[in-house]
Amino acid sequence: MAGEPFAKIAKAAYLDRCNLTATGHYQTPDVGYNWEKNEGMLYFYFTQGVAIAEVELDTLTGAHSTLRVDIIMDIGRSLNKAIDIGQIEGAFAQGQGWTTTEEFLYSPSTGRLFTAGPGTYKIPSAMDIPRDFRVELLEGADTSSLKTIFSSKGVGEPPLFLGASVFFALRDAVMAKRRQEGVTAPLYMESPATPETLRMACEDRLAQMSRIPQTLKEGKTPFVIRI
Repeated sequence: MAGEPFAKIAKAAYLDRCNLTATGHYQTPDVGYNWEKNEGMLYFYFTQGVAIAEVELDTLTGAHSTLRVDIIMDIGRSLNKAIDIGQIEGAFAQGQGWTTTEEFLYSPSTGRLFTAGPGTYKIPSAMDIPRDFRVELLEGADTSSLKTIFSSKGVGEPPLFLGASVFFALRDAVMAKRRQEGVTAPLYMESPATPETLRMACEDRLAQMSRIPQTLKEGKTPFVIRI
């Protein structure tokens, strides 16, 4: 049917039950592991990075600001620095939201997800990103052993976990407040570090006065379940 309109070709293929799609799969070379001998290579390469976060916490309300973040990433030889730095910034912001604002709330009786839309599920906005945001790519590392395109590395997802640096900076801020209040008990603080979590974790006099002990009847569960 050379030269025929695409619509005619597609119709003929449909009537003839002919599949017009094709799929392909890339098999990563040199990857495999022998669990009995404890030998092999689980991954083709590792994308690594480090982040330091500086935060400011209002211990009266639990609100916080991320003042500055410094990141350095080892992504091999970057093919496009502007794109890679943008990927790092976006992934970090996603990780920051994951560990500070994005809280799942479920109904204990039906399992229905209450935080199902942007009106209730608090994703990070432009006002939440670090005020001073510095990202650098590691230069001068030996990439001769990388069997990738121009010795580059993927950078889409790894920086997400660096967003946890904001969570741990907030935890340090809470610990400082607890020391001021003379609290010596171990701190157990779940992620995400929402304003409510941060405020109550300070354990000052006001927090202790407002804490309501949960007295649940047998077989009952609390209204809010955090997962």
